[in-house]
Amino acid sequence: MRWPNVLITGASSGIGAALAEACAAPGVTLHLSARRAARLEAVAQACRAKGAQVLPVAMDVRDAEGMAGWIGSAGRLDLVIANAGVGAGTGDGWEGAEDCRAVFDTNVNGVLNTALPAIAAMAAQAPGADGLRGRVAVIASVAAFVAAPSTPAYGASKAAVQRWTEARDGTERKRGIRMHSVNPGFVRTPMTAVNTFPMPFLLEPEQAAKRTLDGIAAGRLRIVYPWRLYAMARMVGALPPAWRNRLLSLAPAKPQGRQS
Repeated sequence: MRWPNVLITGASSGIGAALAEACAAPGVTLHLSARRAARLEAVAQACRAKGAQVLPVAMDVRDAEGMAGWIGSAGRLDLVIANAGVGAGTGDGWEGAEDCRAVFDTNVNGVLNTALPAIAAMAAQAPGADGLRGRVAVIASVAAFVAAPSTPAYGASKAAVQRWTEARDGTERKRGIRMHSVNPGFVRTPMTAVNTFPMPFLLEPEQAAKRTLDGIAAGRLRIVYPWRLYAMARMVGALPPAWRNRLLSLAPAKPQGRQS
């Protein structure tokens, strides 16, 4: 049992569900949220079967007031994972205004609606056995490191929360709170299921959850996997913007529309 009290958003499928099950154990209390109540309850049952106490709630991370109330009433929190997110692609066309705004609203505002109340709650807690008041992990993406024309809003939203999380850790450490920026590559989830192009180094959700939790336990600020895809993203991201756009325009595009 690494953390006795854990809160995870977007816990009804994909990485969020895998994280919940990986954290579940006797003596652990899991606070789980997602928009889809029935799918969330199925995850909750799987976690209860592992001995955890599970408190699921149907919640949209875009609801700032609701999120603040939920997190503020959860009691002690040792680890909060802001996992909920959506994606959108351009396909062979363009990114619609509605999809663009929805991606930023969930991936940026939703992260802040999770992380800021969590930080406030943790600041009022006594340090735990590890000497920390708590940890906040934000699920960003390897896409944060390269501006891909087929996913402009998604990449930009993930870059925003990746940089915010890493910068915030520099100040939160002073009061015993750690921040962790988690940047997965391709993971087999409902969001990637629509992709019609090859996804290099594709991981299963359980593999992503293990790498995420191992990185948090090791105290790493930037958790990135797989390393080969990260290296590729950094190299392409370092190209002059016009060259990068020409190169990436040759690759198959993310299907048009929003995915969650």
